Amino acid sequence: MTTLMDYDAMRTVSRRLCPKCGAAAVIDDNQPIWPINFACLNCGHAPMVCDGVPLYAPELADTISGFDPKSFEMLAEIEDEHFWFVPRNRMLVGLIEKYFPTARNVLEVGCGNGVVLTALARKGAKQHLVGSELHPSGLVVAAQRMGKNAELVQMDARHIMAENAFDVIGAFDVIEHIAEDEAVLRSAHRALRAGGGLVIAVPQHPWLWSTADEIAYHQRRYKRGELEAKLARNGFLVAYSTSYCATLLPMMIISRVLERRRKKSVGEPKMSDLEAKPPRLINAILRSILSFEVSTILAGMRYPVGGSRVVVAIRR
Repeated sequence: MTTLMDYDAMRTVSRRLCPKCGAAAVIDDNQPIWPINFACLNCGHAPMVCDGVPLYAPELADTISGFDPKSFEMLAEIEDEHFWFVPRNRMLVGLIEKYFPTARNVLEVGCGNGVVLTALARKGAKQHLVGSELHPSGLVVAAQRMGKNAELVQMDARHIMAENAFDVIGAFDVIEHIAEDEAVLRSAHRALRAGGGLVIAVPQHPWLWSTADEIAYHQRRYKRGELEAKLARNGFLVAYSTSYCATLLPMMIISRVLERRRKKSVGEPKMSDLEAKPPRLINAILRSILSFEVSTILAGMRYPVGGSRVVVAIRR
């Protein structure tokens, strides 16, 4: 006879899911979430493996699905020093450590080149880091950076093939690329353990829309309160929410105004802000400004407006 306690235990057991039939298999301790030798006991399906990375959505691999994979090469050249990435990565790692200090299993969806995973690994506090990315071309760079410090998998963020498997899931400037952003939230809810956390960063304010958003294949910039409402609808309780890049917002507004004037007079699109490498001195100044802002955010300050929004939410 199955008791209520048995059912409770079943709900808290970590399981991986077959991408073909959806059957669940228990994940044993110290075992990869998605091992390269996995084969479903129910239907026999075994995901393809490329360069040591299992492919759970091979039909979408390196297609322009919300993001152009050719951008990974450009990003790899700038993100270790760029004024946008360095403070942002410190903020994201700091929020995970602040709100989930005992987290043992952490997944980053849309990990790209693995720059945030690398920052997490440097802290050395997490037992198991996992990075998923739709595009294997990004995972190639992530594998070079991470070595054996992370498990990597090619996967669609709308269909995370696990349940009750993670203490924290991060999605950093990812879901704005996906039309079905709430599908990602539902999938993350299933993959998290009860009480686990979701940390999300997204671009904010539709009135800041620019050519940079178009080049990045963004579906949207979020209205204030929009992400929090979507999280609440999908089983999350918001623990912390703030705008980010507030100190640089005046510069962003000026750049948008100038771009729109240029479009009217010349009609030529402006190059993405990420593609434009700022001069070293300007990069250092902007990096210092955002680093100060990050320090205040990690101290608990909340900004009402800013180019991005960062939210920490708890799975109910």
